[in-house]
Amino acid sequence: MRVLIIGGGGFLGQKIARSLAASGTLRGEPITAMDLADLAAPPPMDAPFEVACHAVDISDATAVSALFSSRPDVIFHLAAIVSGQAEAEFDLGMNVNLFGSIHVFEAARALGTNPVVVFTSSCAVYGGEIPEKIEDYTQLNPQTSYGAQKAAAELLITDYSRKGFLDGRAPRLPTVTIRPGKANAAASSFMSSIFREPLQGEEAVCPVDPDYALWYASPRVTVANLIRCAEIPAASFGENRGFALPGRVGTIGEMIEAMRKVAGDEPVSRIRWEKDQRILDIVTGWRPHINPVKARALGLAADASFEDNVRYFLEDDIRR
Repeated sequence: MRVLIIGGGGFLGQKIARSLAASGTLRGEPITAMDLADLAAPPPMDAPFEVACHAVDISDATAVSALFSSRPDVIFHLAAIVSGQAEAEFDLGMNVNLFGSIHVFEAARALGTNPVVVFTSSCAVYGGEIPEKIEDYTQLNPQTSYGAQKAAAELLITDYSRKGFLDGRAPRLPTVTIRPGKANAAASSFMSSIFREPLQGEEAVCPVDPDYALWYASPRVTVANLIRCAEIPAASFGENRGFALPGRVGTIGEMIEAMRKVAGDEPVSRIRWEKDQRILDIVTGWRPHINPVKARALGLAADASFEDNVRYFLEDDIRR
C-alpha cells in the first residue's frame, strides 16, 4: 500500500501523515511507502516505512504526472488556494483549485488502477438561494470563487468515479478550528486565530459579531474522518461522491464562552472586536446549519463540544 498526500506540508496533511505513520496500515493493508508533496517540499518525518518529500506545483500537469510515477494506491488531495486568496486572485484560484485538481484526477486516471482519491471539498459550496437547513440533496450554490472551484472539482470526481477512472470521495469540510500555526489568507482564518493566539498569550481580532454562527470541527476529528473516508467501500457512497462531513454549529460568542470554561478569563480578554467588511462579505454567505445524514451513516463523527476542541488544541498543538 503506497500513500500520496498532496498538500502534505499543510497542517492537515502533516497530521494525516503522522497518524498513518503511527498506525502503519490503511484499508486493512500495511503501508509500504508514503509520498508527501506540497509547493515547498514538506519536512522529513519518521515512519516505519519509506517517506519521500517532493516540491510540486499542481498547476503544472507535467509535474503532477511525474509525482504519480510512484503509483500510489491512495491519494489525499488537500492542496488548495484558500478562500480569501482565491477571491482576490481569481486566476490563481482557478489554476490550483480547479485545473490543479483536474491534473491530479487525470494523473490518477492514467495509472489505470482505479486508485482511491480523497479530495477535500468545503462547506463553501453552499450558499445563495437555498434553505436555511442544508440536507444531503441540497443543490450546490456557491457564492465565492473558492466555493465554485471546489464544487466544480466535486462534480468531476463523481464523474471520474462513475467512469471507473478513480475511486473518489469528496468530503465537504466544516471550518476546521482550532488550527495550529499562523493565520493564512482564508476568510475563515479568524475562526482559529481568535482562540489560538489568546491561548498562546497574544492578542487577536474578531471581525464578526458574537452571534455569527458557523459549522465547525476540530483538527483531531477532521483527520480521523478523512482517513476513514479512504477506508469506506466504494459502494457505500452511492451515486454522489460529494457529501458534508459531520460538524457542530455554534456562534462565535458561544465558542468564546466555551474557551473561557476551559482556560479562564485571561484568553478571552485578549480578543478585540473590529468588523472587517471584506471578510464579512465572504463568510456571511456560508451556511451553518447542515444535516449530514449520509456522513453519519458512513460512520463519520462530529466533536462532542467546542470545549473539547479547546482541550485538543492545548493537548496537540499549542506552541510550547
